[in-house]
Amino acid sequence: MRVHCLYLLLLAALPAAAQIYRYTDAHGNPAYSDQPPAGVSGQAVELAPLNRIEAPRPLIPPGVDPVQTPPSRAPAYTTLELSGVPDGGVVRANNGSFKVEVRLQPPLHNEHRLRLLLDDQPYGQPGNVQDLQLVNIDRGKHRLLVQVLDGERVIQQSPALTFTLQRVHRP
Repeated sequence: MRVHCLYLLLLAALPAAAQIYRYTDAHGNPAYSDQPPAGVSGQAVELAPLNRIEAPRPLIPPGVDPVQTPPSRAPAYTTLELSGVPDGGVVRANNGSFKVEVRLQPPLHNEHRLRLLLDDQPYGQPGNVQDLQLVNIDRGKHRLLVQVLDGERVIQQSPALTFTLQRVHRP
């Protein structure tokens, strides 16, 4: 198999190494061909080396190492936070259900989705709705935050809120 690949590679390289011939056609015009003309005197043409241009190097300020400096990107959203849950406070929801709102500035881009994380685990499906409903959450202490996704990639996330959910316990 390797021999066949090598043979094909050499065959493909042959046209690049072909000789060019110059001759005068029947009407007195100069003509060029990769085959020596039959019955007409032609001469081999020596071609000048091909022009080469080096790719320009990017401008890097002195003293900056491009390998170690990650590209700095401004956050996509100047405001990204959750409201409706007091940070470090108590939420009373006897059935374990309550709403939170995502405050976002500028408005959510069409290609972005919001994903809620409850106790560092995704809660629900990513979507573009900014009023999010949490249902049947267990009582106790929880951590809540929202992420902005571009496909599967997290591009920004809100600060985490911690809260304690109080529910009526019925045996």
